[in-house]
Amino acid sequence: MKKNYLAVAASLGLVQLGLQVNTAHAQSAKSADTSKSLNEVVVTATRSPKKLADIGRVVTVIGPEEIRQSQGKTVPQLLNSVAGITFSGAQNNMGISSSLYVRGASVGNTLILIDGFPVNNAGSIDGSYDLNAFSVDQIERIEILKGSGSTLYGSDAVAGVINIITKHPKTPGLKADVQLSGGSYNTFKESAGLSGKLNKTGIALNVSNVDSKGFPAATDTTGKAGFKNDGYHQRAVSLNLDQQLSDKLTLNGNFQTSYNYGDLPDGAFTDDPNYTYHNTFLFGGIGAKYLLPKGALQLNVSQNTVWNKFLESPSAANFNTSYEGKNIGRITNAELIYNQTLNQNFDITSGAGFKYSNTSQFSHYSQPGYDPGPNVSGPDNNITSVFSSLFFKSDIFHMELGGRYNNHSKYGGNFTYTINPSVIIADRFKIFGTAASAFKAPSLYQLASQYGNNDLKPETTTSYEAGFDWSITNTLSFNTVFYKRKTTDVIYFYTNPSTFKSYYQNGNLEDDKGFESELNYHIEGLTASAYAAYVTGTQTDTKGVDTHNLLRRPRNTYGASIAYDVTKVFEVGVNYKYTGERSDTHFLNVAPYSRVEGLAPYSLVDLHVQAKATKKLSLYVDLNNLFDAKYIDWIGYNTRGFNAYGGLKYQIN
Repeated sequence: MKKNYLAVAASLGLVQLGLQVNTAHAQSAKSADTSKSLNEVVVTATRSPKKLADIGRVVTVIGPEEIRQSQGKTVPQLLNSVAGITFSGAQNNMGISSSLYVRGASVGNTLILIDGFPVNNAGSIDGSYDLNAFSVDQIERIEILKGSGSTLYGSDAVAGVINIITKHPKTPGLKADVQLSGGSYNTFKESAGLSGKLNKTGIALNVSNVDSKGFPAATDTTGKAGFKNDGYHQRAVSLNLDQQLSDKLTLNGNFQTSYNYGDLPDGAFTDDPNYTYHNTFLFGGIGAKYLLPKGALQLNVSQNTVWNKFLESPSAANFNTSYEGKNIGRITNAELIYNQTLNQNFDITSGAGFKYSNTSQFSHYSQPGYDPGPNVSGPDNNITSVFSSLFFKSDIFHMELGGRYNNHSKYGGNFTYTINPSVIIADRFKIFGTAASAFKAPSLYQLASQYGNNDLKPETTTSYEAGFDWSITNTLSFNTVFYKRKTTDVIYFYTNPSTFKSYYQNGNLEDDKGFESELNYHIEGLTASAYAAYVTGTQTDTKGVDTHNLLRRPRNTYGASIAYDVTKVFEVGVNYKYTGERSDTHFLNVAPYSRVEGLAPYSLVDLHVQAKATKKLSLYVDLNNLFDAKYIDWIGYNTRGFNAYGGLKYQIN
């Protein structure tokens, strides 16, 4: 507790100091990355450029400044500092998959986009995409829409949409940069970028390499301290191309790939010196945009493929167990989107889409005297959809009315809707509300793997939210959102206590509710923000028994951050987050074989320092978990203690 109080005191003290200091020697205004004026333009919420004042939602933007200050972090760690988002496992060893929860919704209910292209993984258990595949230095900004986005984005956007916008060419001529960094756990990273425009052609290329010896991923309770370090390695390439063919027609291409490999434990509390993984992520997208007199027509086609391979060699440590698992997930997307301004009060966004998903699953587990043979499956499905949202705008009143019709190859047709009114008062105070529905089909893994159940029904969700966004002054803003979400036919993993057979099945009802509040302040050379979030929920099983369903998700989180230009060439940033009590499942070797246990709350403080040594050379240091907090995210797995990283970036014009 003393460490928590120290962390809070340090953060609040720095905020107070920052508000009192003289900012006369700050060189340039820093836009508040997570604070926004109502005049800021975003695209994710409506699939067309609109001011926040014209949108009846709160959209969080992580901008270039915050990303630049997060080079020592992973993408899950970066997103974990956003109100209403919990990235459970983000502080585990590098390479260990983390779980994304937006407003308490289950993993797989948040759609991940790369520059507007969907990238969910058809081969994973819940269809979710591993954001460890991304390197932070490839990202320009991130737009986050919390709440249902299923009308405009489809079945995976039940709880929200995270749009990762990669670096794009901006200025004439070519510019290059090189970054080198290193730090704790023998982690080293090298990256290089090239971007710019040549006539009507733009290019942005980024390559990066990460190597880390890591630390033991599993918690050692043997008392022998003999668990091995689990290493991690990543090779990543990002390429964006733009070609302006005419004043009205532009083509763009997007290519992302990463190869990740490393070591794994044999599960909670269990080391395995011979268990490894190899993951390859490959994404390609092509888009064409044609400008109309009062709108635009856009065609997007993309292919996302993920290869996963897991190998466990026999040894005394694993009782001579042999395991090989391989899966490939493929998703093909095609969308045609039409945006049109009808008159000064109405505009419309409509479109049609086709999504094909396929996975190849192979697993083979054996021990001496036991070899059931390999398990092989190759299911696929597709979904065709049409959607439209009508937007009304007057001086004070705004409204979105939207609907989407989906036709699933297994489950047939269904309709989802969005109703989203908002009122603007004195150009500074926005009140809004939303009622929306969503449909989510079971993943291919849940249907056809060795634990699959072909009789699963899709989940259906109805969600409501209400709130306000207040630009108190040009430098200070405050927003609060209350939400409620009800999901029927919830899919969960079940083990029969009599037969010990495990499989996926539908539950009855899941009911979640909560709120988020954010306060943001920014002036020249200084940004500060604070937030608080709360979520709670119950799940009612088929027998009518209520249980707390938010495993690994805290009811309470809050945090604060500050970034300050001390001089023209020296800046400091501090980030604080409190994660409240939550629960996790502890699996046992004896009856009852599992039990739910509570996890203690914890606080983390991170410090970022950056200096501009010359016009072209910048140096930075990141000190994470500054007070070396001891905590658990997952039972049986280790988390990072105090860790430090330093690096440099050199700009080549």
